[in-house]
Amino acid sequence: MAKMIKLDDTEYEVENLSDTAKATLAQLEFATQRLSDLKNMGKLLQRARKSYISTLKNEMLAEKAGLLFGED
Repeated sequence: MAKMIKLDDTEYEVENLSDTAKATLAQLEFATQRLSDLKNMGKLLQRARKSYISTLKNEMLAEKAGLLFGED
């Protein structure tokens, strides 16, 4: 089955595209994948940030109360 690309409700066979169009399609696919990777990295960094904030809050409370929270 031939690889197809859909633009403005029209489908095109990739193998029938010009070399320039194929190169542009490759760049589009790269940019799309990179955006997806960056979104995933953003989610990971948000999770890490929340964890750091939580740890910092616990540390500050422990210091103020003279107790260790969440440690055995």
